[in-house]
Amino acid sequence: MTPQYHGIFDKLVALYGPERGAACYQQLEDMLAAFRTRHAGLAPQAVAPSERVTECDIILITYGDSLYETGKPPLQTLHHFLREHLHGIVSSVHILPFFPFSSDDGFSIIDYTAVNPDLGTWEDIRNLGGDFDLMFDAVINHISAHSAWFEGFKAGDPAYHDFFIVVDPAADLSSVVRPRALPLLTPVETDRGTRHMWTTFSDDQIDLNFASEAVLLRVIDILLFYISQGMRFIRLDAIAYLWKKIGTSSIHLDETHTIVQLFRDIFDVAAPHVAIITETNVPHDENVSYFGDGTNEAQLVYQFTLPPLTLHAIATGDASVLSAWAAGLEKVSDSTTFFNFTASHDGIGVRPAEGILTNDDVWALVERTKAHGGDVSFKTDSDGSQSPYELNINFFDAISNPNINEPLDVQVNRFIVSQAIQLAFMGVPGIYIHSLLGSRNWNAGVAATGRLRTINREKLDKNTVRRELEDPHTLRHRVFEAYRHLITVRVTQKAFHPNGAQTVLQLHPVLFALLRTSPDGTEQIAAIHNVSGERITLDQNAVPLPGSAAYDDLVSGQHIAPGAPLVVAPYQVLWLKAR
Repeated sequence: MTPQYHGIFDKLVALYGPERGAACYQQLEDMLAAFRTRHAGLAPQAVAPSERVTECDIILITYGDSLYETGKPPLQTLHHFLREHLHGIVSSVHILPFFPFSSDDGFSIIDYTAVNPDLGTWEDIRNLGGDFDLMFDAVINHISAHSAWFEGFKAGDPAYHDFFIVVDPAADLSSVVRPRALPLLTPVETDRGTRHMWTTFSDDQIDLNFASEAVLLRVIDILLFYISQGMRFIRLDAIAYLWKKIGTSSIHLDETHTIVQLFRDIFDVAAPHVAIITETNVPHDENVSYFGDGTNEAQLVYQFTLPPLTLHAIATGDASVLSAWAAGLEKVSDSTTFFNFTASHDGIGVRPAEGILTNDDVWALVERTKAHGGDVSFKTDSDGSQSPYELNINFFDAISNPNINEPLDVQVNRFIVSQAIQLAFMGVPGIYIHSLLGSRNWNAGVAATGRLRTINREKLDKNTVRRELEDPHTLRHRVFEAYRHLITVRVTQKAFHPNGAQTVLQLHPVLFALLRTSPDGTEQIAAIHNVSGERITLDQNAVPLPGSAAYDDLVSGQHIAPGAPLVVAPYQVLWLKAR
């Protein structure tokens, strides 16, 4: 048995005990052998861990039908739009769950191995993967109540008898961490009478029982299938809640980390080009635990603290809190990095800001969200009270109040500085399609669905979007062109490599400034972002760029002569490089 397989064996024994673990290992070994035989070309695709992602990696986040046109499968429409507007700019595409589903806009999956026919086919997915690297979702904490798996459980099919978690409603579940203000247990009628099922997120999302090795093996088989369809990144959705144990918090349990490490071992054996990215909307210290020791768990971790702190900085016109937090970040290893984002299909989580923003700061963001046309989702705390969990609002409108008549240029600049912070930050940028396209609150969608998160999930007519992108007077055009320009600058600069060093520069409270250095130390960029409407003038010597006394601003193309003061206009982005 090779060392890699030894690691897999040991983890299965740790999860299930010697006898069950050994039997599970034998099944898994056979599964991996068959997979490697069928897909012998995958193993050689491994890259140097330090170069798995580079400054050229930009990941677009989108639903399969965020863009549509009459008479064409949305996945084909998306592919055509990306080739037309973003080829050579975006490297990868995270297609949010594209499987048949029953609720939660795709996150309550009915069939893990099918493409929703309303979107297209596996061929459409593979074709898209021919032009862009692909990120798939592994929504494996739960499955739809309408799935064949759960229908089999309810009917008493022995194949599914331990696939789900049945709990005595009298059990003490007070320690369980709740991400929703909904009941944890859902009563369900089965052939054996009423059973109370563990449902972390909703009554339509039935949690899977990973204490059953049959569940684990079935899920691994699905992940291997995704690899065969062209997946390069696997996003482990809500992974923190995977293992349940009554009497504990049932979040971040050791068994959950063991399963993530097991997935890493399996991919390293079967498809080493595939990277794991964990999605855990929790406080920062808990979030980064999914890097493991820097070599054995996720290669990328969602940087959930960045969105609320960026919003707070621009809302207050003061980057001090954002700067202080960023100054405390350290690179975990050369083979791991952050997945930086400001907006996604979900809202802006505020739990990741716990211990960083004050309670008053959080409630100020809540009030701002409501004043800007959004709303707030709450979670239930251990004492039965409720607290803010997520701000449900489009990020552009969180930045600028849509109810105030303000020059478009000011709104665009204010938004773009928030996105430039994300692009300059150590890690890989994840850009939500509605941020790239300058979308606003979709209140009509919320009214139609009754779900707060719909506010940032509008479906757009591709031809209408194209016309707006061609019109220089529209918001979409201005945001898209400014955003695209920043990306084209970023991907040419080694200083923005995810493994490059990052130092926070304390230049002025309204400036969020980073000194980024390439991994080989030969290139540096001072990335300066004014989060306020105030004009700031700096002594050029305040920016510690070695070499020539003259600078080029990579964003504007402006040359800054030796000794000249640095003037940072309201909401301006300066990416300075020494001549």
